[in-house]
Amino acid sequence: MKIKPNMIAEKNKVVSIVYELRTGSKEGEVVESLNEENPLTFLFGTGGLLPKFEENLSGLGSGDSFEFLLGLEDAYGPVVENAIVHVPQTVFEVDGQIDESLMQVGNMIPMMDSEGRRLNGKVIAIEGDAVKMDFNHPMAGNDLYFKGQVTDVRSATDEELTHGHVHAAGGCGCGGSGQCDDENCDDENCKSDEGGSCGCGC
Repeated sequence: MKIKPNMIAEKNKVVSIVYELRTGSKEGEVVESLNEENPLTFLFGTGGLLPKFEENLSGLGSGDSFEFLLGLEDAYGPVVENAIVHVPQTVFEVDGQIDESLMQVGNMIPMMDSEGRRLNGKVIAIEGDAVKMDFNHPMAGNDLYFKGQVTDVRSATDEELTHGHVHAAGGCGCGGSGQCDDENCDDENCKSDEGGSCGCGC
């Protein structure tokens, strides 16, 4: 009888993980917690996650635990002052009227830059006729401490390999985007989760 070897996290495998994320250290504030009902499921080795995040998971199989700290230089970098900008309130017009509900301090708003790239901005203040927004990643300026477990590893389907992401995936966490950016992807099971569960790399 042939025994099928256990699959491990490596390029072009679909990996599911659960974890608790804290800022700064193992004693830091919990900013995200994923369980088996809502795991992070992703296509390994395709650039969708932080390189050092994947490096710490490489070679692990289902049931294996992990625990590691990503320094901010390996995570989302320092806070960039140039990413905090003033946006005219007219940008928030809907049918000729400014949508006041959008301009609430703390709101995360999906927007698009002049080159057509999607990005999320956080409203941090209303100043006169402008809205002050922060386009830094929500976890910028932080070391990230992950502790969790690999819950499943499987081979990717041909369709998933073609599109470069997992279809009908679980949650989107602090490792990557979870976005369906492939313009050739018209599969209704391919969900786009802009911003992710905590915005971390999502």
